[in-house]
Amino acid sequence: MEHGSLSNQRASTFSISDEDHTLANSVRYVLNQDPRVEFCGYSIPHPADNKVNIRIQTTGDPAKDVLKDALQDMVIISQHVRSTFDKAVIDFKASDSIGKVKINHKGAGKSCKSAEMDIE
Repeated sequence: MEHGSLSNQRASTFSISDEDHTLANSVRYVLNQDPRVEFCGYSIPHPADNKVNIRIQTTGDPAKDVLKDALQDMVIISQHVRSTFDKAVIDFKASDSIGKVKINHKGAGKSCKSAEMDIE
């Protein structure tokens, strides 16, 4: 839901339900990379509410359009991360590295920091 003025479309607050810091901070980061954005921030009205408010002020473009562009950029970034991860998994499986990793726990009863790992 958009909360803004019809006379000044370059500044708006968007309320997004069923979301938290994960999405809000990512959107904030992408928006702050956009040179059209003068200000961007977010708040969570109450910790018990799954709702975020994202405030955007632009240099002139409508805030709604800038938000749409940022969300489209996030889709592209997410697709890139996913394809890079999938390729790394395929490369790892193809290298037969799974069969070569053997964990040897030395020093039973010691803390995790003092345990050693042998990779053969």
